[in-house]
Amino acid sequence: MTRIAVIDFETTGISPAMGDRATEVAIVITEQGRVVDRYQSLMNAGVRIPSFITQLTGITNAMVEAAPPATSVMREAAAFVGDVPMVAHNAAFDRRYWASELAHAGLDAPHAFACTVLLSRRLYPEARSHKLGALVDLFHLPRTGQAHRALADAEMAAELLGRIQHDLRTRHGVEQPDHAFLMALQRCARPALPRFFQAQTTARRPPVAASAPRTIA
Repeated sequence: MTRIAVIDFETTGISPAMGDRATEVAIVITEQGRVVDRYQSLMNAGVRIPSFITQLTGITNAMVEAAPPATSVMREAAAFVGDVPMVAHNAAFDRRYWASELAHAGLDAPHAFACTVLLSRRLYPEARSHKLGALVDLFHLPRTGQAHRALADAEMAAELLGRIQHDLRTRHGVEQPDHAFLMALQRCARPALPRFFQAQTTARRPPVAASAPRTIA
């Protein structure tokens, strides 16, 4: 199974299109369901953090003023990820910031993003909430730090990804729930899932050898 990079941003708001910027990024590299590397940094994009964001994350203006420039952090983050495919919880949000902050650093963002929100909605429709904290509690996954800080959220998302891959193997017979499979799964509508899983397991099943004809002496 190939490596996957699980990413989380903390930001000044909800959209880079509205002038919001990232204040912290964390990336957790997983392989075979285990965390094998981590990257985390606060980042100074030269913008003020609203007070309600500080109350939510604990990240202050003084903290980001002392942090490295956002462009330097993003160049390090891009080098850390390389060409590894990416996952995030609510990936539409993190993908926008990944592309926007890399653009500020003069870099492209070609990475494909799988989304653990979409995947959990496909696999766990019984969940009362598909927020990260709710799913962590539902499956009794470890909480490794303060919620709404990038590294803790990235590590919890990585734990959730591991649970999703485990359930795909044990409950749905998917031998290799790699990033390409996750991308296909999240695009599949829930009513079509039985046919989707059947097609996947059939495609991976080895052909049955034809029996030799019997001869009569």
